[in-house]
Amino acid sequence: MSTLHELTAADLATRLSRRELSARELVEAFLGRVAAVEPAVGAYLTLTPERALAEADAIDQARAAGEPLGPLAGVPLAIKDNLVTAGVRTTCGSRLLEHWIPPYEATVTARLRQAGLVALGKVNMDEFAMGSSCENSALGITRNPWDLARVPGGSSGGSAAAVAAGEAALAVGTDTGGSIRQPAAFCGLVGMKPTYGRVSRQGLVAFASSLDQAGPITRDVRDNALLLGAMAGHDPLDSTSLDRPVPDYASALERGVAGLRVGLVRELVGEGVDPEVRAAVMAAVAVLESLGARVEEVELPHSRVALPAYYVVATAEASSNLARYDGVRYGLRAEQPTDLLDMYTRTRAHFGTEVKRRILLGTYALAAGYYDAYYKKALQLRTLIKADHDQALTRCDVLLSPTTPTTAFHLGERLRDPLAMYLADVATIPANLAGLPALSLPCGFDAQGLPIGLQLVGRALGEEVLYQVAHAYEQAAGHHLRRPALGPVAAS
Repeated sequence: MSTLHELTAADLATRLSRRELSARELVEAFLGRVAAVEPAVGAYLTLTPERALAEADAIDQARAAGEPLGPLAGVPLAIKDNLVTAGVRTTCGSRLLEHWIPPYEATVTARLRQAGLVALGKVNMDEFAMGSSCENSALGITRNPWDLARVPGGSSGGSAAAVAAGEAALAVGTDTGGSIRQPAAFCGLVGMKPTYGRVSRQGLVAFASSLDQAGPITRDVRDNALLLGAMAGHDPLDSTSLDRPVPDYASALERGVAGLRVGLVRELVGEGVDPEVRAAVMAAVAVLESLGARVEEVELPHSRVALPAYYVVATAEASSNLARYDGVRYGLRAEQPTDLLDMYTRTRAHFGTEVKRRILLGTYALAAGYYDAYYKKALQLRTLIKADHDQALTRCDVLLSPTTPTTAFHLGERLRDPLAMYLADVATIPANLAGLPALSLPCGFDAQGLPIGLQLVGRALGEEVLYQVAHAYEQAAGHHLRRPALGPVAAS
């Protein structure tokens, strides 16, 4: 039982289906692992052990009765704390929602429960998903299991840290500008941002509605394909949800890459990329070529303006979405306000520094006299960025780049320099602006033993091809087999 937390979800599911262990035994093993390492990692904000064990018992009873079950039934899962869960608090890492218990369930989490996955609890994140390090949570810091002095990435840092530390077999994150892929890269995992509209946003607490997408964070590509298959699909409760059938993603894994065209993005492997990261990416290119893929350089000329365009579009949408947290209906309300303005002011003062910064930026960009100069211009640039991707993907089946320009940085290193923090997402943001699927997977380690991430970007609804390429590379390279050396830690 002591090594169950090191296995993939697919391996665990196989043992469950063969009745080599029960769902209850598996959940108990993972809860034991959480107790052993959570004091050091800090991934969870809310643990729900009683609920998890009850769900595991129900899976065991259903399996004993011969009822049909999903391929991941009984496997333990961690959920990012901006997906609402009925009866379980949903904080978004913020003082504003610290004690909020939703009366309804997000479509994604409902589907995962229906598929038999067992949620162990809710995991930490940058407040309202605004951050690249998981240091902006008002409720605690999460640490990278590969080096506890470093960040796990963000905003889905709790999701990535939980899987990397063996505190969950799988996790759900959300990605607005790289918040699944960047922490997956920093923690040596596989993270997928699906095509915009492929996964329902109903019950996902909004940051930037035209960019937000939920997706899977896992140990390997097969687990990722299985989890996305359980999450994806049309939802009539989400007006942006795509009414398209969900393929069997796992069936694409063994197709290989012979004859596929891979585009190496010139702008994302040059200036600003750490030499060790660049070397690992170029080594991955050589592996893909050895497997029969054809690699050529491509250009995304407007990717150089993706970062400023994103931080206008995203902050403008955040300014609008977060206006609802005013003490009237949702979450925290200032005590004994003298009047309505006093209630608004003192309630919203509880936002963290980064959230305040983005609200102010977005409000400014939308203000009369500045709208055309900033927000409208950013939308025009977004159109050009999408056109660049569409053109490149007429020549290539997937685009390839580093996921991040560096490996995980030290806690506190970039907190006082927002621009340096934002640059951690320079390679991931373009796919969000274009609405395209993008995946990160491990492609090596630097001299300090920290994971390096490789990013693949595909055509709209082209997740199958991303999984096809990622699995072929993963099996040839084997970087996904390495685990952080994180043992039990005594509580302080």
